[in-house]
Amino acid sequence: MLRKAKLKDVKKIQALVNYYACKNLMLARSLNEIYENLRDFWVYEKNNKILGCAALHLIGWENLVEIKSLAVEKQLRHKSVGRDLVLACLEEAKSLGAKKAFVLTYIPDYFKKLGFKKTTHAKLPHKIWAECIYCAKFPNCNEIAMIRQL
Repeated sequence: MLRKAKLKDVKKIQALVNYYACKNLMLARSLNEIYENLRDFWVYEKNNKILGCAALHLIGWENLVEIKSLAVEKQLRHKSVGRDLVLACLEEAKSLGAKKAFVLTYIPDYFKKLGFKKTTHAKLPHKIWAECIYCAKFPNCNEIAMIRQL
């Protein structure tokens, strides 16, 4: 079942995200960061276990949102859980009036299947100067910027 995240989910969200971060497939998230942005998160729950998550982040730029921290337990990969999480984020984005959504990803082929197209980091200046400059990988980031019309 897909639902909005709750306080009780924070540690599991962090474990999911940081599992992939340890493999250099996404950026790590601290507990504090997840708590502060908990309302951004969607989770996939089955049998009272959190098996997937994704966040819709408002970046303070008119009509544009970011989907981040998409993570799914290994055994559920290729079972459409990730797709369903992204689609839930996109539906929420539309309901908020957003016109575009973007991702920074190491798996562009996955997001291409969901209608995202490659763009440049330069077209996301608010993101770059608001968050990316604090990342340990800045300015040598090799994440691919992708964007989708809503």
